[in-house]
Amino acid sequence: MTTEQNISLKPFHFFASEEKCNFFTRIQNTSQVHESIKWCNENKYPILFIGSGSNVLFTQNFVGLIAKMEIMGIKKLNETASSLILEVGAGENWHHFVSYCVQKGWGGLENLSLIPGTVGASPIQNIGAYGVEVQECIQSINAYDTLNNTWITLPNKDCAFGYRTSLFKQVPNRYIITHVEFILHKQPKLRTDYGAIRDVLHDKGIKNPSLENVAAAVVEIRTNKLPDPKKLGNAGSFFKNPIISKDQFEVLDKNFPTMVAYPISNFEYKIAAGWLIEAAGWKGIRKGNVGCYEKQALVIVSYGIVSGKEIFDFSEEIIHSVYEKFKVTLEREVNVY
Repeated sequence: MTTEQNISLKPFHFFASEEKCNFFTRIQNTSQVHESIKWCNENKYPILFIGSGSNVLFTQNFVGLIAKMEIMGIKKLNETASSLILEVGAGENWHHFVSYCVQKGWGGLENLSLIPGTVGASPIQNIGAYGVEVQECIQSINAYDTLNNTWITLPNKDCAFGYRTSLFKQVPNRYIITHVEFILHKQPKLRTDYGAIRDVLHDKGIKNPSLENVAAAVVEIRTNKLPDPKKLGNAGSFFKNPIISKDQFEVLDKNFPTMVAYPISNFEYKIAAGWLIEAAGWKGIRKGNVGCYEKQALVIVSYGIVSGKEIFDFSEEIIHSVYEKFKVTLEREVNVY
């Protein structure tokens, strides 16, 4: 294992703030996972595994080892007339992997096009967009269990997937994901019922869309709505859409009839966090080099040199403001360190 010392974290996360770490290493095979953990245990340092840093906010220097996951590879494990199973390295770029599947005609992930990050990070957050969650295509997860010091394979049913969460998020840093096994379909049922996708396809006159059409529609929507992190530092959606009780929804709906909300059961509603933030007056607001994106209130952006603490404090102001107005507590989707 090769380590670098006193490294700036700016190139390794999308907010590109100025924090540093004591030690840094790149993980390119499974043996290096065990080596890095052993090294940290022996030297009594904490360790944090990261992917591309697309969903990370550092608010202070990291006193320990940052291990950047770079295990690559896409391997076909099994194939039938209707489906196939792929084993994919945790370091693979997520959008590149989705595009590869679309080009091959393998369906299931096309609605998740252009989500930033790596394959290994996708199950942690149970990433989702336009009516699809990644858990729907995951068969199992290969990981190192740091508690029991052993390699394990977790089937989908044992991953505790939920809305923007999973076992891996609930017990952070215990399971180090090295590979994800996906089941994809050769005759997929396309999900075009989500409003934005339906509108784009309609505007283009596409009545019988292909996998490529759906993926292209999603890319167009996300490109128009979300800032390029290479130009404006951001982690995409900074907050989760809050889930509230039916009783609370009925009170809010009476007072705010334009509120955007969706029933998810007979007893709960999901409220659009972007609507709450915009209605609280934050859309387009900027303080110093931190702001709420002018095209999508759900996105916090950095406009220049900024500390992670400034971004965190800005998000705190939004949370407090939304609670004061609606009595709804926003929860960060971004992982804060």
